[in-house]
Amino acid sequence: MNKQLEKMKQNQECERRKRIAEEKHKEWVQKKREEERQERKQKLSKEMVEKVTKELEKMQLQEKADIKYKEWLKKKRAEEAEKKKKEKEKEKEREAELQEKRTRSEKIFKEWLQNSRNKPQPALNGYSFPHGKSTGLY
Repeated sequence: MNKQLEKMKQNQECERRKRIAEEKHKEWVQKKREEERQERKQKLSKEMVEKVTKELEKMQLQEKADIKYKEWLKKKRAEEAEKKKKEKEKEKEREAELQEKRTRSEKIFKEWLQNSRNKPQPALNGYSFPHGKSTGLY
């Protein structure tokens, strides 16, 4: 009976140890799963933060690029406007010069016309040149 009692105690002790071991194992597994879940959560959170940061940087770069492009475009348009303005000024100057030249030419032509009316006509048959041409004699 003592042996049976002792065997029962040993069985009970063995079962108690098994239960304790199983409980510890379950606790360990649960703890491990919780750690893995926390790790995944942190990793996902970190990835999201990195993704948001990259998107933000990308947006900032895009904004800077847009600003620089607008500045460049504004500068280019100002240069084009200045170039057109200079071309118009040159064209006006050329037009003014041409007009002045025409006016001067007309004035000179009128003066020549007036002077040519007052000049005497050359003699056509003078100095033994019949019809104003030489006859071959010196």
